Amino acid sequence: MGKYFGTDGFRGEANKELTFEHAVQIGRFLGWYYGKRLNKKAKVVIGKDTRRSSYMFEYALCTGLTASGADAYIMHVTTTPSVSYIARTDDFDCGIMISASHNPYYDNGIKIVNSNGEKMDEETLLRIEEYLDGGVEIPMAERDEIGCTVDYAAGRNRYIGYLIGLSKYSFKNIKVGIDAANGSAWQIAKSVFDAIGAKTYVINAEPDGLNINRDCGSTHIEHLQKFVVENDLNVGFAYDGDADRCLCVDEKGNVVTGDHILYIYGLYMKERGKLLNNKIVTTVMSNFGLYKALDAVGIEYEKTKVGDKYVYENMVKNGHRIGGEQSGHIIFSKYATTGDGILTSLKLMEVMLAKKKPMSELAAPVKFYPQVLKNVKVKSKPDAQNDPDVQAAVQTAAKALGNDGRILVRESGTEPVIRVMVEAGSDKLCEKYVDDVIEVIRGKGHLID
Repeated sequence: MGKYFGTDGFRGEANKELTFEHAVQIGRFLGWYYGKRLNKKAKVVIGKDTRRSSYMFEYALCTGLTASGADAYIMHVTTTPSVSYIARTDDFDCGIMISASHNPYYDNGIKIVNSNGEKMDEETLLRIEEYLDGGVEIPMAERDEIGCTVDYAAGRNRYIGYLIGLSKYSFKNIKVGIDAANGSAWQIAKSVFDAIGAKTYVINAEPDGLNINRDCGSTHIEHLQKFVVENDLNVGFAYDGDADRCLCVDEKGNVVTGDHILYIYGLYMKERGKLLNNKIVTTVMSNFGLYKALDAVGIEYEKTKVGDKYVYENMVKNGHRIGGEQSGHIIFSKYATTGDGILTSLKLMEVMLAKKKPMSELAAPVKFYPQVLKNVKVKSKPDAQNDPDVQAAVQTAAKALGNDGRILVRESGTEPVIRVMVEAGSDKLCEKYVDDVIEVIRGKGHLID
């Protein structure tokens, strides 16, 4: 990770850690960089979520891009995966999504994808950072070389058409609940499900710029659980602010996590001879219960660092077809280059209809181990992580857990946070070992008061 860009873009509180000026400069660099490298006027597509500051950053990016001679194509409010899709299908040099994903409204972020719709490579991001720190001078475009902005809502509509076209079954008479998190999916998801014939019931689809992710969406799925049960729905899907992740609720109101989804669709692929290499890509945060369920049906797996970026890199390198995170970032490499919440929903619906089974039955083989995850804000993530006393506390916990559990301590890729996670035979044991490690972090003075 660089100084500004983490595993999921440049993220921070709007006009504090991530400012209007940063966005102008990023646009300036990208417009110049692609124009110079390709010796032509650069084309960049931009999407945004519903948070208030997204409009400010959209205008700032357009200002920077056009000042450097690039043309900026604006998709308006749309999802991260739609920007990725359009970048790779419509001959763009790169794509930009303005979103802080599941973070509160006052945060925002700038995510950049290349012409293949993949997260931008580290070398290019480091060059952007060098420019942000004043290490590069970039000329202004003049006269007819100045870029223009283009309304590109048509790109969002084509993405909707793409998703509709992927469905193999009619959803007629299926009652589907959607929690749009007052975010990017607020119009798109219902349009897709309605077109395929579902009876679609939507909550949290009234964005006002301040309510994105607020007590709703995949980070507050309890509201969808209640909604599904009260309205006797067949299934429910909850998205985050930019709709690149999806969690599910079965007809009984139980949460179906990203780990469940990997199992359900991975097994479906294996049964049809579609699971290339007989492997699923997970992260180190996946639950023991997933691995035991996969072992039982003879499916192999690989583990990466946390972040859909690392999952996708592993998939591309090794030719795997499905991977993802417990949080609901699921990648189907045949159809997308990033996590796509709505696509994930459609794939789960496909399994339900193909097997003629309710979601609760499909998810039942994955029995979760109790897990406790706590986040602590620290002054320096490397200092806290590498402190010898902290490492000793982690090793002590790992030894005590043995083969009946595990402990994981890692740095957040987007926040000044250390995450401490323990899986064990009971919640009490999980709490004990998590708190033991956090107490050492506190005692060594690493916490932010």
